[in-house]
Amino acid sequence: MGYNTVSIGNQGFDDIRENKYFYIDKTGLIKEWWSSGDAVTLITRPRRFGKTLNMSMLNCFFSNRYADRGDLFEGLSVWEDENYRQLQGTYPVIFLSFADVKQNDLQGALWKIKKIIFNIYQQYAWLGSWEGLMAVEREQFVGITPDMEDTAAQSAIQDLCSYLSRYYKKKVIVILDEYDTPMQEAYIHGYWDEFTAFMRSLFNATFKTNPYLERAVMTGITRVSKESIFSDLNNLAVVTTTSDRYSTAFGFTQEEVFKSLDDMGLGERRDDVKRWYDGYLLKDYQVYNPRAVVSVMMRDEFKSYWSETASYDVVVPLINMNFDGLKTAIIEMLSGAEVKVNTATFQNDVEDIKSKDDVLTYMIHLGYLGYNEKKKTAFVPNEEIRQELTTAVGSTHWNEMLLFQQESEQLLDATLDMDGKEVAKQIEKIHNEYVSVIQYNNENSLSSVLAIAYLSAMQYYFKPIRELPTGRGFADFVFVPKPEYKADYPALIVELKWNQNVSTALNQVKDKKYVSSILNYTGDILLVGINYDKSSKKHDCLIESYSKQD
Repeated sequence: MGYNTVSIGNQGFDDIRENKYFYIDKTGLIKEWWSSGDAVTLITRPRRFGKTLNMSMLNCFFSNRYADRGDLFEGLSVWEDENYRQLQGTYPVIFLSFADVKQNDLQGALWKIKKIIFNIYQQYAWLGSWEGLMAVEREQFVGITPDMEDTAAQSAIQDLCSYLSRYYKKKVIVILDEYDTPMQEAYIHGYWDEFTAFMRSLFNATFKTNPYLERAVMTGITRVSKESIFSDLNNLAVVTTTSDRYSTAFGFTQEEVFKSLDDMGLGERRDDVKRWYDGYLLKDYQVYNPRAVVSVMMRDEFKSYWSETASYDVVVPLINMNFDGLKTAIIEMLSGAEVKVNTATFQNDVEDIKSKDDVLTYMIHLGYLGYNEKKKTAFVPNEEIRQELTTAVGSTHWNEMLLFQQESEQLLDATLDMDGKEVAKQIEKIHNEYVSVIQYNNENSLSSVLAIAYLSAMQYYFKPIRELPTGRGFADFVFVPKPEYKADYPALIVELKWNQNVSTALNQVKDKKYVSSILNYTGDILLVGINYDKSSKKHDCLIESYSKQD
């Protein structure tokens, strides 16, 4: 493919292209954004989904500081269109990032933003002596420092747009990356009201009342409501993780991941990469976390890379909220189940979360949960996030969670000991004590309880595969041990029955050769049959060890 190496964490488009580092073509975003005609665009995506690299790409494409740098785009999809070739390097562009504004107090945050604005002015220091500026404007230009008054900072970007537009005789494009990072810190550290008041004025001057603005694009993790910060900004187009637009522009599609793995000689790792880092659904596409995929390509080590760039501090207060059904929902999702969620109730302000659905929706925006638009369900997308969310939940010290984990561990131990009576007893106990909201009506409800009951297995096993296609049918549940536990933990094939018997369940597993699909993944295999009798309200369980000689 012509790549010299895989560069982890490099977010500079020009550097990546100049050094021929690994890059997946996302220049389709340029055409999609420009052709939209939107005056101001806000795009939200979870952490590490390539937002900063894409903003760097837009800057390199449109900025006249990159005039005559069409070489950066040669061989990429946008360069196939002559009309867009003519656009490259033709606009004055102001490119800012608030990614490093993470202060724990108001004055520190304001100073940091003022310093960022000051640094932008320094890039155009020569403008300060341009004869096209009036004397008062030259004075204003010199007055832009990290210690300037709030009012000066709030109008500074609009003023710079004025100077650039008059100099180049062309309106200005403004790109703001990670606009909401300081908002999250303001919320966590308790200076939300004062900070948002400052930002509201800054954003209104930059994006609403700015006659020198051609277009603008912002990125962030979440959308902060118009009432909080985008007051009266009626020209704002919002594109969230639940929107159809730009669905393939951020993150890697499965096709892109698999092709890249093949090109890097890692094609045999497809299934592992999918299990660890896949799971996000954007429109009709399976989307992978780019940072994780690139890290695996470079290190060939499967683990959670989330903690290298993100903290779960923001999610802990959310999952500690005592909304009805929230803790049960979290347990269900950690166990591999999907839960219904109404994303329409969320008002996009972290200080105004009022329900379980608000919490789950916010966690979708943060990337801790995936979202299925068609089913209106939330879920833990992959093994990486499962590990991080489990750690976050563990830090909350839920008594319910601690007790439940103990019960779940007893169930797993009984399964591994092939103690069918104890397994039946534990499933019944877990159903009655922890998930009583699920009423047994059919085999599907039994399946939901079983998924939750085996939560402790997630430490040693991947997310259970439900309805796994096998030799002659579909296995209800298949638990495949993680590679590091393969020698000590058997794979589990679980078949559920409703008002039948456990022998029927095991016979079905054997007759339809359910084991055929996992023989290459594990050593020992246990066959587990579970039946629930509606009349007696009792569970039965029978466990057998499968021999590969059978």
